[in-house]
Amino acid sequence: MTKFLSLLVAGLQATALAAQPAPPLAVQVEVQLPAGKATTPLDGRLLLLISTDSTREPRFQVSDDVATQQVFGVDVEGWAPGGTRLVDARADGYPLVSLRELPRGRYWVQAVLNRYETFRLSTGHSVKLPPDKGEGQQWSRKPGNLYSTPRWITLDARQRMRPRVVLEREIAPIAPPEDTRWIKHVTIRSERLSKFWGRDMFIGANVLLPAGFDTHPNARYPLVVYHGHFPATFEGFRETPPDPNLAPDFSARFNLRGYNRIQQELHHQFYKDWTGPDFPRVLLMEVRHPTPYYDDSYAVNSASQGPWGDAIMYELIPEIERRFRGIGQGWARITYGGSTGGWEAMAVQVFYPDEFNGAYIACPDPIDFRANTVFNLYEDRNAYFAEGPWRRTPRPGQRNWLGQVRNTMEEANRREAALGSKGRSGDQWDIWQATYSPMGPDGYPKPIWDKKTGVIDTAVARYWRDNYDLSYILRRDWNTLGPKVHDKINIYVGDMDNYYLNNAVYLTEEFLRSTSNPKWTGEILYGDRAEHCWNGDPTRSNAYSRLRYHQMYIPRILDRMRARAPRGADTLSWRY
Repeated sequence: MTKFLSLLVAGLQATALAAQPAPPLAVQVEVQLPAGKATTPLDGRLLLLISTDSTREPRFQVSDDVATQQVFGVDVEGWAPGGTRLVDARADGYPLVSLRELPRGRYWVQAVLNRYETFRLSTGHSVKLPPDKGEGQQWSRKPGNLYSTPRWITLDARQRMRPRVVLEREIAPIAPPEDTRWIKHVTIRSERLSKFWGRDMFIGANVLLPAGFDTHPNARYPLVVYHGHFPATFEGFRETPPDPNLAPDFSARFNLRGYNRIQQELHHQFYKDWTGPDFPRVLLMEVRHPTPYYDDSYAVNSASQGPWGDAIMYELIPEIERRFRGIGQGWARITYGGSTGGWEAMAVQVFYPDEFNGAYIACPDPIDFRANTVFNLYEDRNAYFAEGPWRRTPRPGQRNWLGQVRNTMEEANRREAALGSKGRSGDQWDIWQATYSPMGPDGYPKPIWDKKTGVIDTAVARYWRDNYDLSYILRRDWNTLGPKVHDKINIYVGDMDNYYLNNAVYLTEEFLRSTSNPKWTGEILYGDRAEHCWNGDPTRSNAYSRLRYHQMYIPRILDRMRARAPRGADTLSWRY
């Protein structure tokens, strides 16, 4: 009887299993590396781009916008030329998580290999990362990356199929920009960075020379350091008048028709102002410091990225001042920037307080991690969700000036996870992690949170606080740091910043206004309904003021330097 019951139960279980629908069969896409495209096995991130829009290549259609197209990513190591690799249901996906979810359809398909190289760090670790090739750490246009010609392919996740695409094309090298009368491009080998990365590492600058530089050989100049994202050359300086035949475009961001014409007009106006008789004569310098993790280093020393802060401060800046007759003293240096550049301007003023005479900080990346955009890094458990006993509410990632949400925290991080594992996406959340985190046992930055779940690592968060939370460092060290920076910190941000960056400024302002002995005497301004990246001009819309950083800040800098120059300093040779 017992045996009969066992057989009956087994039969019923088998019948139930047979009645269940079979799981969908995920399509596999085979990608071939042609024998002639490499001489040795390759490492990298293989990306499969799937689009419904054939007006552009799929590699240019992945974004944080709701209209983004699809990407799936897998790591490849030791890929021998002539061989193939599969992209299947195990690949990291965005916006769809898995190929299993892909609806049957006809798609515009392309594959890209973001190539990695091996770096043998001074720490003893070996890491595989994509070095910059002059493009500013952009996988979609990095020279040497391989890609396929887009083509239409019908894909059906419920059928066994293995279409093939071939990486038959390679992104061409980028010609370096040429020097002009006004703009000079300087590149130096950094001893500090080369030692850390285990290979020659270079750092550079674009320098805009003042009017009269050649005709005043005895003049020595103050240095203005303009921080921002990777600049191949000095942008926003146009010697020729605007092109009268330029067809007007439309800026969805600013809801402006002909914004390309506006940009040319303001760029040419800067040229006229800069070379005019009344503009202050200074050296204006942009830093070129892309790293294997991002388009710039964040201008600070970092466990996983190396001593970029010291390389800029003690190698690059002295070389620029030597070549172009800079004064070379802290009282004669000012810094400013917006967004990433805003954070950097504040960071270098805080970490090198004697080396700069003021920072004008616009729309900075989070300067207080209690407001790490929309969550408290120290008290919240999850970066993606506000959690209660009965529900989980997604945290927003971006908004417009009306507060309408563009994407969520989870979506932004899943995009990065698809583009690169181990923090190698080359994008925003990963560079904060690469800059602020301690190095993990594998040589890569320790994750600040789990990319799949959003659960925060509290130990890593404490490391972020102690080393890179600028507001916390000011509060902790005000007794010694305050006397050096109390009159040097000025912050500007829109109260509808797209990335909620105003939240951290509120917390920082609360502390700064509470200070005494010494009392903070800088300036903090908020732009009413202004989005990213408002920089302190209440008389113009953001579309216009963002094109006038130099005209806004440099005249203030002149007044500050003259008022705070030490006795006997050169305040005359550069004032002609």
